[in-house]
Amino acid sequence: MQKKGKSQVVRYNKWGYFFLLPFIIVYVVFQLIPLVNTVYNSFFENYRSGLSQIGPNFVGLANFKTIFTNGDILKYTQNTLIMWVLGFVPQIIVSLLLGAWFSDPSLRLKGQRFFKTVIYLPNLIMASAFAMLFFTLFSDGGPINSILMSLHLVSSPYRFMSHVWSVRGLVAFMNFVMWFGNTTILLMAGMMGIDTSLYEAAQVDGATSTQIFYRITLPLLRPILLYVMITSLIGGLQMFDVPQIFTNGTGDPVRTSMTLIMYLNKHLFSKNYGMGGALSVFLFVITGVLSLIVFRLNRIGNKD
Repeated sequence: MQKKGKSQVVRYNKWGYFFLLPFIIVYVVFQLIPLVNTVYNSFFENYRSGLSQIGPNFVGLANFKTIFTNGDILKYTQNTLIMWVLGFVPQIIVSLLLGAWFSDPSLRLKGQRFFKTVIYLPNLIMASAFAMLFFTLFSDGGPINSILMSLHLVSSPYRFMSHVWSVRGLVAFMNFVMWFGNTTILLMAGMMGIDTSLYEAAQVDGATSTQIFYRITLPLLRPILLYVMITSLIGGLQMFDVPQIFTNGTGDPVRTSMTLIMYLNKHLFSKNYGMGGALSVFLFVITGVLSLIVFRLNRIGNKD
């Protein structure tokens, strides 16, 4: 009888592997093989010069040396992180406030479904549409300048696209508007999963709403916050479509809004697969290192 039971379990396990097979095939074909191929290309000189193709010639770490010696990679990494931070900080603050309001039964907010839908809607709009909309709104002859001039706040059109921090701020604001709804839903789901008896006990002990939020809600939300921060960091390092369309691929003014993926796209567009592969490997490594730092900081915070 025992042997029959074990053989039956083994048969069921085979079905589990069978259902996992499609995922494994898709992962190997569309992720693992391209990843290995990218690392392989990073060690070769392979680009087009005019009508002639140079390479592929093995050059070892020469592509990586070129990346770090010209200094552009550090500048574009700084640009990317600045625009991510400018968008992520207000995103997490607003999402925490909205999540706390929507998940608090004592407030008895009306029309919650409507407001939740409205908050999430920007996440469904294409980034290219957002970028074109903001480009039109904040152009020299756009509606925003018309409003500012009619209110006599400026005497001539303000050139939003010619100032470093206005471009960075608008890119960050677009990312904030597109993603704060998704973050709100995630945090609200985490808050609704917290045992209400903890809140009731804290209220009985005379704790204020602020103390309850900082002593109960935030500590229990750490796993969700960690997930949101790491996924947002990965998405921020892959920032491409909004600044690409908003600045017409130039990263102006003076390439201060050029991101790592925009820089990578320029190499791939010029058929420089060796440099493109090296940049991809660098992006992969920096993403892993920053995610590991966030994870370690969260573990230290949990011990404290």
